[in-house]
Amino acid sequence: MARVCQITGKRPQVGNNVSHSNNKTRRRFLPNLQKKRFYLPEEDKWITLKVSTSAIRTINKNGLTSVLKKARENGNVLV
Repeated sequence: MARVCQITGKRPQVGNNVSHSNNKTRRRFLPNLQKKRFYLPEEDKWITLKVSTSAIRTINKNGLTSVLKKARENGNVLV
């Protein structure tokens, strides 16, 4: 799974580089993805997810099980 957050579904966005002379060339804005291991106490196992840094903050705030449940409802998680 390339450059897609498994929790939020963030993907690369496209836009323009704009030079001083106002020339425009296409570019990509890549999400800040990290490979992170999380512990699931309910299933007593570790899982590795490719998540954005904002998703890591959401997991720290709301808890892994509730975030995974919401992500499965949105169709983002493959775990």
